[in-house]
Amino acid sequence: MRSSNPPKLISGNANRTLAQNIVKRMGMHRGEALKVVEARVEQFNDGEIFVEVFENVRDEDMFILQPTSKPANDHLMELMIIADALKRSSARRITAVIPYFGYARQDRRTKARTPISAKLVANLLTESGIDRILTMDLHAAQIQGFFDIPVDNLHASPIFALDVKHNFKNLKDVTVVSPDVGGVARARQLAQSLGTDLAIVDKRRNAPGEIDGMTVIGEVKGKVCIIVDDICDTAGTLCKAADLLTEKGAKEVHSYITHGVLSGPAVGRIEASTMKSLVITDSIEATDEVRKAKKIRMVPTAPVYAQAIQNIASGSSVSSLFRNETLGPLYEVYYPENV
Repeated sequence: MRSSNPPKLISGNANRTLAQNIVKRMGMHRGEALKVVEARVEQFNDGEIFVEVFENVRDEDMFILQPTSKPANDHLMELMIIADALKRSSARRITAVIPYFGYARQDRRTKARTPISAKLVANLLTESGIDRILTMDLHAAQIQGFFDIPVDNLHASPIFALDVKHNFKNLKDVTVVSPDVGGVARARQLAQSLGTDLAIVDKRRNAPGEIDGMTVIGEVKGKVCIIVDDICDTAGTLCKAADLLTEKGAKEVHSYITHGVLSGPAVGRIEASTMKSLVITDSIEATDEVRKAKKIRMVPTAPVYAQAIQNIASGSSVSSLFRNETLGPLYEVYYPENV
């Protein structure tokens, strides 16, 4: 039996800003002031994580907001310990909202005697007492099958489509580009939504992290190219793809990336590259360096997460949020012309 109480959101330390924005949107939907559940989530001097929840959560529908971004292991442990605290406090259901799912790139064995870490993490999360996962743009869709609990994998593509329509008025000049063969399905989804052409950058590697050569499949000369991908880590491949597209005659190159990991030299590379702009979501808490970067811009995910949480709590469809016509009204403040 569902409780008449609104769903409650608790947050780890990975992205408190996003948690606050989601709760604000949830309050707008319900016409009442909501707040993140008060809790203490901290580390002892030896690195052990301690959690104390300051509110009654008995029989509540609880949602934990915690991307497993850098430092991935600390944030993963925070997530599991919060789940354990809620389970032992008799929460009715626990949903982990993981905007960025760390370890997703280790979804298969690439050589002998290596782990499938994504499966291990799935097992750990399930055993910690989590009943459901809500995430966005998993690096590999098959990771949903690693869990024995329901997984809702939202897409950033409809949000990006709204942003592209808002910022690029002449879509006839636009070509969506996949930076590798593995991301073609994601790029095709955006291209079909926008009604634009599709191109692919084919990469050849000598070893992991080492690119031997790149080739463009498709026509990009005189086009505004939009590279779309799920993760940007050190930005080396992304910047090389932008340079190659420019060499092939692209008028401008912009990038839309769901998860801006942006580690190491990434921000400096982007600022020095031929890319005009990089658009990322707020799935990972932005560093000061990212906020100050002139070429990097963030689009919010709080509206879609707030609605997804409401839908899960009420037993409504989450897949309806994959459609542009459903998502448009949620973003009318940002893109009023697309409603």
